[in-house]
Amino acid sequence: MFIEQNTGDYESGDAQKNLDDDGRQKRTGTWLTASAHIITAVIGSGVLSLAWAIAQLGWVAGPAVLMIFSFITYFTSTLLADCYRAPDPVHGKRNYTYMDVVRAYLGGRKVQLCGLAQYANLLGVTIGYTITASISMVAVKRSNCFHKQGHEAKCQTSNNPFMIIFACIQIILSQIPNFHELSWLSILAAIMSFAYSSIGLGLSIAKVAGGTGHVRTTSLTGVAVGVDVSGSEKVWRTFQAIGDIAFAYAFSTVLVEIQDTLKSSPPENKSMKRASGIGVMTTTLFYVLCGVIGYAAFGNDAPGNFLTGFGFYEPFWLIDFANVCIAVHLIGAYQVFAQPLFGFVEKLCARHYPDNKFITSEHAVNVPCCGVYYLNFFRLVWRTAYVTVTAVLAMIFPFFNDFLGLIGAGSFWPLTVYFPIEMHIAQSKIPKYSFWWVWLKILSWVCLVVSLIAAAGSIQGLVRSLRAYKPFQTPKE
Repeated sequence: MFIEQNTGDYESGDAQKNLDDDGRQKRTGTWLTASAHIITAVIGSGVLSLAWAIAQLGWVAGPAVLMIFSFITYFTSTLLADCYRAPDPVHGKRNYTYMDVVRAYLGGRKVQLCGLAQYANLLGVTIGYTITASISMVAVKRSNCFHKQGHEAKCQTSNNPFMIIFACIQIILSQIPNFHELSWLSILAAIMSFAYSSIGLGLSIAKVAGGTGHVRTTSLTGVAVGVDVSGSEKVWRTFQAIGDIAFAYAFSTVLVEIQDTLKSSPPENKSMKRASGIGVMTTTLFYVLCGVIGYAAFGNDAPGNFLTGFGFYEPFWLIDFANVCIAVHLIGAYQVFAQPLFGFVEKLCARHYPDNKFITSEHAVNVPCCGVYYLNFFRLVWRTAYVTVTAVLAMIFPFFNDFLGLIGAGSFWPLTVYFPIEMHIAQSKIPKYSFWWVWLKILSWVCLVVSLIAAAGSIQGLVRSLRAYKPFQTPKE
């Protein structure tokens, strides 16, 4: 049984003490919940490909690129955190989305370009997470198959049924109304990310210490030309590895939305900088350990997903648990990246069709043991359709490493570097051609070049994968 009511009427009936300075429901987030959101967004499927990425770059360039991206991500995230309010970082007007921030400081066509980059990236990430979660679910099934039927058994399994299962779970979770109610899911997902990263790290250390299995040698420059790869393939793989590392640090796409969940005391930018520092330092530590020790364990033969490199055999239960943790983590991470896109479309439709009851009306539904849930039919239909489309696209294009690299390359420069720097220059009124202005511009242009070469490497990898491609079939490992 439900009762129809308008969203605006519901909000206006709230007690004044439960409203923030902008008239919206009081925000309750802290640096701790923001850190959980960041860790959920950052320690995602990207960590699984880092051993492979370092194998392409070698002992010198691999860790160096990791540290460089870490520093750049943290630096630009602090610039972006100061732009949440405009024009003053502490007492200015709130901006609820990345596009709103760009509109406040830069305006013009840059707002549309930001929206295109951000929401295309969010779409790509949700497709990528659907692919990765299904790979982990398949790994569990294959592991149990080998354990029961022997290592010689044919245990090939399609990813598609698991993508459908993942999509069904997301359809339910997508009815969480907004980002502000995701804290519990992000905290659970962050715990899962620590769990599977620690398991992978522990197995790598055991492999290095015990010398189990045949391990190819490592080198200062990574995979060897003429032995592992051709000269041109070495170049393309290097470009793709840079894209994978860029993807592994991507959270700028949701930074503003995360900051909008924080309570105003202490100031949001202060809490967000603290959360960014904790999130980036924590993930960098895990990335360096997983990437470096994973490379030491597998050498130049490091797999694209380093958890699958331990085989599907023994200890099968531990690898099963790690893959379950990955799947649970990606269930939460999907929502962290999807919610800003959900909110954007819903607000856009409500603004254009304010009198449409299908779009604007909320219906109070009494849910046993959970209290009252406010159901919106447009939200139900639109979000279900979105999850369905991402699952279908994941089944059509089930590529992993190439996809991650392209997403990272496409979003890193505009969202992580260009817009934060340009808005910082506008906010601080930095004089043109001054020392600080020149160095910020140099950083931006260097990152643009890095993004372009990473995109080129990923596109080449996708072209190579497409040569043996058949729709709705999982690529062979």
